[in-house]
Amino acid sequence: MKLATSYYHFKNSTARIQVHQGGTRSGKTYSILTGLIELCYKNPNAGAVITIARKTFPALRGSVMRDFFEILEREDLYNPEYHNKSEATYLLFGNLVEFISVDQPQKVRGRKRAVLYVNECNEITLQDWRQLLLRTTVKAIIDFNPSDEFHWIYTEVIPREDADFFKTTYLDNPFLPAEVIAEIERFKDVDENFWRVFGLGERGVSRSTIFTHFTEVEKPAGKLVGYGLDFGYTNDPTAVIALYQDGETFTAREVLYRKGLSNRQIWELLKEEVPGAALVVCDSAEPKSIDELHGYGLNAHPARKGPDSVRAGIQFLQSKPLRITSDSINLLKELRNYKWKEDKNGKQLNEPVDAFNHLIDALRYIAMHNQSNPNFGRYAIV
Repeated sequence: MKLATSYYHFKNSTARIQVHQGGTRSGKTYSILTGLIELCYKNPNAGAVITIARKTFPALRGSVMRDFFEILEREDLYNPEYHNKSEATYLLFGNLVEFISVDQPQKVRGRKRAVLYVNECNEITLQDWRQLLLRTTVKAIIDFNPSDEFHWIYTEVIPREDADFFKTTYLDNPFLPAEVIAEIERFKDVDENFWRVFGLGERGVSRSTIFTHFTEVEKPAGKLVGYGLDFGYTNDPTAVIALYQDGETFTAREVLYRKGLSNRQIWELLKEEVPGAALVVCDSAEPKSIDELHGYGLNAHPARKGPDSVRAGIQFLQSKPLRITSDSINLLKELRNYKWKEDKNGKQLNEPVDAFNHLIDALRYIAMHNQSNPNFGRYAIV
């Protein structure tokens, strides 16, 4: 059976550092995990520690950790007796696989490991990378989408003599269904830069990025305005944002970003987070879902939409100082990749690409809700 190209890159490289740059759905994460599982199989009872890391634990749990256990179950290798869920570790053929988030300093600066794998490495800082690498004795593997025009990976890692660099695209993944391939290739005619990064797996050019004025902060400041909620299910995640205001400054914090949630599950996940009377502004396209959430006890209301409300919401957010909490990984990723459309001649259009916008849409809903008119008016907290 032919596997994704990244699997053979992982398997055949003898370098201390492997750098896997790829477009969307190139299969790099799944391939690397498969390779790590095989590595444990071929070195039984070695007592080696393999660390799999990402910036935050929610992002880790919802992506690379989920894929790891999916592979184990598919291959009939999973044994619950070897899975320490409280410590986020799994004993695999006598080797310890541990899952850590880089926003836990004690984990980053903890014990040594034989092998390190950092998923979505462009999310972490250079200092975090250096600390992790210092405690890695055999091999380090990183993967990332090349959406950043400038990043320390390009200057500090790829040029190293002990690093192998690999680039893959969706064409290197033989398991993609035709409809997914068609959806990816649609961006050839929609947005040149998006196609460049997520189709061709090449380094991005940021001239069409919509939000460039935001900064990261550790925690929000000011008064809670409320929550924005964008519904999703199979293909798109349900996305929830908490918005705070301090004077003219907005601070956004990611609360939820997950696929496959029923309205009941959304409520179960939000009931401890959202104060009883707090405003929750939802996508007005799903009135039945809003009614259900309201019935569960959320103060849920439809977003106010009007002509050109998307562009008006973007302009409103651009007019305010915008802070994003550093643990809002998916929101930060969306902000860095939310682009204006460009025509075939590279001319920027006054319409955003319909991608990387789930949390941003939720942010627009709550930010614009108290406007007396979706396009105009003075913002005020109620």
